[in-house]
Amino acid sequence: MFRVVLKSGPGCVVTAVSGTGSGDYTLTTTQADNAATIAGVGMRMGVPDRAVSVALATAMQESGLVNLAGGDRDSAGLFQQRPSEGWGTHGQVTDPVHASMAFYEHLLRQPGWMTISFTRAAQLVQHSAKPDAYAKWEPEARALASALTGERAAALSCHDLAATTAAVTLRSTALTELGTTSISGTHGRARGWALSGWLVAHAARLRIEQVSFGGDTWTASSGKWSPASVATDVLSLREVADSRS
Repeated sequence: MFRVVLKSGPGCVVTAVSGTGSGDYTLTTTQADNAATIAGVGMRMGVPDRAVSVALATAMQESGLVNLAGGDRDSAGLFQQRPSEGWGTHGQVTDPVHASMAFYEHLLRQPGWMTISFTRAAQLVQHSAKPDAYAKWEPEARALASALTGERAAALSCHDLAATTAAVTLRSTALTELGTTSISGTHGRARGWALSGWLVAHAARLRIEQVSFGGDTWTASSGKWSPASVATDVLSLREVADSRS
């Protein structure tokens, strides 16, 4: 699912932790968008980067990073959480922000979750009938998390994005997911790259056409990161101009 080569059309690529090339992982823009929400909520809550990796691996297994309306019995959403088991209403478990917060809250309550394997940590939260299934997603989850937590610079790019009319604004989405509207401006390296990855992964939905930070610039037109003329710790972005009258 996350290694299929996107021959044409919108999509996103995450460079593997070991480098670029055949080890890179590909996602649809929907998958990248949901992954950015999971990571953004983690940033808002101040969870360790490992928690983001575990959350992404869990969502990869449970839903393929797609916000599903249903599933086994009353399971639904990115994490296939069940209202009948106290995860919230159907509307809440299919809200990626609520679902992500609930996952992290459950994970952080598990004793020793930081020192055990991904699959065991995920299973402590999910209680899945296939407790070992999460392990296979660990490489992809680590690579994606490293791009979305700012551990690695310019590690996620999206291309061939279709121009749409945004249903939500950057400001409202940032406030909901990140708990702040302070996106542009001066940031430390990790936060700057985390916010840059969040913007690029959300670019299709939020109509972002350019992001610059740390000496690199991503543009929707090129679909990749390229060296900027000056390396700074100031994050800047440009949204697609609204052509409606």
